[in-house]
Amino acid sequence: MHIVGVDFTSSPRRAKPITVAHGHSDGNVLHVERIAEHPDWTSYEDWLRQPGPWVGAFDFPFGLSRELVEHLGWPQTWAELVRHCAAMPRAALRETFKAFCDARPVGNKFAHRVTDGPAGSSPSMKWVNPPVAYMFHEGTPRLLDAGVTVYGLHAGDPQRIALEGYPGLVARAVTRASYKSDERAKQTLQRQAAREEIVHALEAGTHPFGIRLHAVPSLRQRMIEDGTADWLDAVLCAVAAAWAVQRPHFGLPPEIDPVEGWTAGAIPAALDAGAAEAGGCSG
Repeated sequence: MHIVGVDFTSSPRRAKPITVAHGHSDGNVLHVERIAEHPDWTSYEDWLRQPGPWVGAFDFPFGLSRELVEHLGWPQTWAELVRHCAAMPRAALRETFKAFCDARPVGNKFAHRVTDGPAGSSPSMKWVNPPVAYMFHEGTPRLLDAGVTVYGLHAGDPQRIALEGYPGLVARAVTRASYKSDERAKQTLQRQAAREEIVHALEAGTHPFGIRLHAVPSLRQRMIEDGTADWLDAVLCAVAAAWAVQRPHFGLPPEIDPVEGWTAGAIPAALDAGAAEAGGCSG
């Protein structure tokens, strides 16, 4: 199975490209063969439209909170919601979300998706630190335009299957230590040590997802040395995809809210308990 992991940015450029890990899975083993960088939208869109087959995990939210969408009166099917948001300028999207937050009490400003809890992710309407709302705004319409299957949300090409991924979910299965920063001054030896710990755990398969990573030495070294962790994050997404392909429904809940979506590897408590009772791997 061809596996891809995508570390996404809402503003790709040469200094901060969209980073895509390519590999294949053989049971619990993930072989990462190459990592491609896309410094502009044209390069990324050209790749996304190429024939499959692949299953990939993409590091951006695929949906918005149902609470938010219902409050705003926005469409409640995935494709229509994506088109509606894509038609809005980024500034208008930000002002809409800001007005929603400003009207709410301190401590409950943002509306969360159900998956945010088990994934440990930021609300997808957040526009700063990190600006995942902009990633949703830029990422989802390109999946729709490329005609891929967005599993559980939109039927497209069955040979190209996109899952929502979150590298932090996989990384935290190894260590809670901070492992990256885009600010050079914060790219410390301690963060490098955390990246090395993550890579070691992935190679040994000694983490809850159980995927064993095989990468050529040059890629492995880059994953450890790159202070931004863009390459490592792409590989962490690929690990989530490799875990997902082994499971019914790609390890996602049987029913997914078509407004919110779900993060691959984020196990709902009910499914987690069921897997434990069955003696299976809960992820």
